[in-house]
Amino acid sequence: MSPELSAPGISKEDQERLVQSGINLSMENRCGSYLQMNQDVVHAECHQEGIEVLSYKKAMEKYNWLKEYNWKAVDKDKDEITKYVAAQNDPKGYVIIAHKGSNNILPIQACLYLGRETIQHVHNIIIAEEGAELHIISGCTSGGHVGQGAAHYGVSEFYIKKNAKISFTMIHTWTENIEVFPRSASIVEENGVFLSNYVCMQPVKKVQMYPTATLKGENSVARFSTITIASPTSYIDTGSRAILEGKGSSAELITRAITKGGTIISRGQIIGKTAGTRGHLECKGLILKDGIIYAIPEIDGRVVGTELSHEAAVGKLAQEEIEYLMARGLSEDEATATIIRGFLDIKIAGLPDALQKQIDATIDVAEKAGF
Repeated sequence: MSPELSAPGISKEDQERLVQSGINLSMENRCGSYLQMNQDVVHAECHQEGIEVLSYKKAMEKYNWLKEYNWKAVDKDKDEITKYVAAQNDPKGYVIIAHKGSNNILPIQACLYLGRETIQHVHNIIIAEEGAELHIISGCTSGGHVGQGAAHYGVSEFYIKKNAKISFTMIHTWTENIEVFPRSASIVEENGVFLSNYVCMQPVKKVQMYPTATLKGENSVARFSTITIASPTSYIDTGSRAILEGKGSSAELITRAITKGGTIISRGQIIGKTAGTRGHLECKGLILKDGIIYAIPEIDGRVVGTELSHEAAVGKLAQEEIEYLMARGLSEDEATATIIRGFLDIKIAGLPDALQKQIDATIDVAEKAGF
């Protein structure tokens, strides 16, 4: 059994925020973990045979061949965020490697905690070698006391080899002063599967991200599922992109967005470059209080034989549905919460129970707080 994680200097209140982000300090139902507090790597370890969790620095020292993956999925000159991370003399972040044929039934947890007014930067590399299966919960959070000027810059590169699978669930529990700029991309080879789930249901100042999956191999698959709630002070610009290059490759991009007065920009793009490919994009939004939900779905077919579709809808809670539930004994608040919870209920095919339960638990917390 893995020892409990030590989180020095984190208050009990902030430890609860870690829990809300999917991080279990007792290591129950986890096979490994990475913990970074500000720019200090506190813990990096995995007890599952065939799987390694290393700090970025140690991984680069241990494996010279990792240079072949460094900045290959993400262009270090993409924008000012990637340039900043690439320019660091002492890069931080983690490297997770599932060696050929390995499989972690219990997920690895990766925690990035921001406890002061600074820029936290990380560069992560995640590799599932041929036939391997890798499941990760990434919990990102900040201390409740952190003020203006704090930001998180995160670069993550995913490599899914032949017949391999990665499921990656990222849960953000920031505060109203934090600006967050993830930059991530994945390359999926033959028969590979990449499941990416993003959940942000707590107040945050700004989030800007647009992860891209390039499906290079035959019959490769990518599924992006996004759940966001924007508080009155939040500006959330998120989305996902899939590039279908391998014959028989497919992608599904699903978003559920709710504004309580803030702004949500929901982007999605599927590019069909090869015949025999399929993709579907779906964005549904709810406006609970006057705010903005701006859906930008794009399908880009470039050859005969690619099948792409999209749908987008933004609306309000249906009063007749609320009244229907109230007529069956629920209060107005209970009826409203029930409808919202059903709206957010995304079941991801192929997602391990532990990761699905964590998504459900995050929705539970938001429901108890009144969404």
